[in-house]
Amino acid sequence: MKYDVIILGSGLGGLECAFILAKCGMNVCVVEKNAALGGCLQSFRRGKEEFDTGFHYVGALGKGQILERIFSHLGLMDLPWHQLDTEGFDQVYFKDKDILLENGYGRFARSLSAIFPESQKELEDYSAFLEKVGNGIADPILKGSHGFSSINSLFEKSAYGHLCQSISDPLLRNILSGTSLKLELRRGTLPLYTFAQINSSYIQSAWRLKGRGSLIADTLAEGIRKMGGTVLTNATVTSLEEKDGNVCQAQILHKGSQETLTANLFVSDLSPQLTLELLKDSPNLRPVFRRRINRLEQTCGFFTVNLKLQEGKIPYLNRNIYCYTPDLESVWDIAESQTGKTVKGVLVSQQVPENGGAATQMDILTPMDYSEVERWKDTLPNRRGEEYLAFKAKKAEECILLAQECFPGLKDSIETIYTSSPLTYMNYTGAVKGTAYGIRKDCNNLTQTLLTPKTPFANLYFTGQNLNLHGILGVSLTSLLTCSEILGKEPVVPFLE
Repeated sequence: MKYDVIILGSGLGGLECAFILAKCGMNVCVVEKNAALGGCLQSFRRGKEEFDTGFHYVGALGKGQILERIFSHLGLMDLPWHQLDTEGFDQVYFKDKDILLENGYGRFARSLSAIFPESQKELEDYSAFLEKVGNGIADPILKGSHGFSSINSLFEKSAYGHLCQSISDPLLRNILSGTSLKLELRRGTLPLYTFAQINSSYIQSAWRLKGRGSLIADTLAEGIRKMGGTVLTNATVTSLEEKDGNVCQAQILHKGSQETLTANLFVSDLSPQLTLELLKDSPNLRPVFRRRINRLEQTCGFFTVNLKLQEGKIPYLNRNIYCYTPDLESVWDIAESQTGKTVKGVLVSQQVPENGGAATQMDILTPMDYSEVERWKDTLPNRRGEEYLAFKAKKAEECILLAQECFPGLKDSIETIYTSSPLTYMNYTGAVKGTAYGIRKDCNNLTQTLLTPKTPFANLYFTGQNLNLHGILGVSLTSLLTCSEILGKEPVVPFLE
């Protein structure tokens, strides 16, 4: 079968690229190895219950805001979006503080200034900086000639260093960083732009779906098919083949049969490492490039506890909770301080109840390094052994006890517990080492860790969280960047306006 474009992988980046290219008249084919589409957007069933894999909330989805503009063109704004409380979309429990963060840059700064009056000017400046980043978020695509590398000054600056320079109160620094379990807090590497872009978007507005994250993937796939595109599931790409210096076809194993798909262009939503494995002994890949890609480090993953709650026991809170143990000195220690040790911090998120009232489900997430589960890497799901089950049970208990600090009586209100580790994510989403945020971007080594859509092949492009930015908004922007490399800038401008 011959297509204009073959998309490898159906994560958000792959599906968005397929939708945009199909909307621009191309005949596209998405190839997904799993039965479910969406990567971390997919949901899963346990008994009668359905849980999200990695999707919990998004920012900047209010009218006229950047994600709303993009999602409007992708046909995603008709989904049942539910706005979190504007007077407290996130709540941080750190040391003796229990603080709600408000939407709106001005309100965000004013509400925190009431608690930290001596830091008022610093908070105003910090908020103004985040607003500037948010207002210019589309500029790298609209104005820049080299994508997000056109704002290198913010990528090359340390997020932690900037906070230390701009916020003098250590406790306030922890509060401002306390909602950042949705990115990897590492003092030595995290770029300022990554930290600022993500936090800025949620301060604009914060939203959940009244339903599953899989609705996003399913809606995009439906749109692709309506425009004449093809979406294949249970289709594993076994190799990419070349001719005259270009990728020309993909060999796939589809429902037990080997098939050959040909195309003029290829877009990979797989990790760069997995993409290069498909090219095996390519004469067009210089060894130095292959070594560079294979040496890139992955960010940490998540350990997730999904709870089915007893009816009417736990109130639904229209916000997300970030809770840390009293002995944790800094939230920036979270990645290293709990590896192999007791859980130090969790993100607690609840599904919007169907008919209001009490919560029926709860997700508790905590960062987990792949090294904690690497010894079971050669085992299969549901066959990892008693030691692995005991390991997960202990971690789940620690997560629940910490979450119970914010939800009294939680432990006695649980009906069923389900857990997943980075190994689970690796098996079901294809994420290398179960990474939650893709390749680790290093502000000290930007040229090596910040990738562009272009590859050594003129007709093969990368997309997804491994390039510039992660998260729903970050991946959406990266998808537009990839498409602009293929189509030119003009066709993607309407998605940003």
